[in-house]
Amino acid sequence: MNERRATAREQLTTAFLPLHKLAMGVAVGTAAALAMFLVTAVYILRNPQPGFELSLLRYFFTGYEVTWPGAFIGAAWAWFCGFVLGWFLAFSRNFFVAMMTFVIRTRAELAQTRDFLDHI
Repeated sequence: MNERRATAREQLTTAFLPLHKLAMGVAVGTAAALAMFLVTAVYILRNPQPGFELSLLRYFFTGYEVTWPGAFIGAAWAWFCGFVLGWFLAFSRNFFVAMMTFVIRTRAELAQTRDFLDHI
């Protein structure tokens, strides 16, 4: 029984560990950059399909064009935006988990000491 309880405690401890913001930012940024480069490369290699205007991204990513150099510029912009998004997601998740843990722990401590004065 104690083994089972120890593994459950370890699993809960692992589940509530904070995310590493830098690692999350780099991972999301790298995935976004790779996706941006691949989408642009496939668009260049195939005939452009009507209705799929990839060139509209130039309004969001300065210097982006549907060319090979533009694919690298778009990948750099996508990496930056993905990094910021990943960092912010990890920060937000860590913040809300810490707040929930604080609220739950405080409520439990208050519940334990609620009848403290009744025993005096």
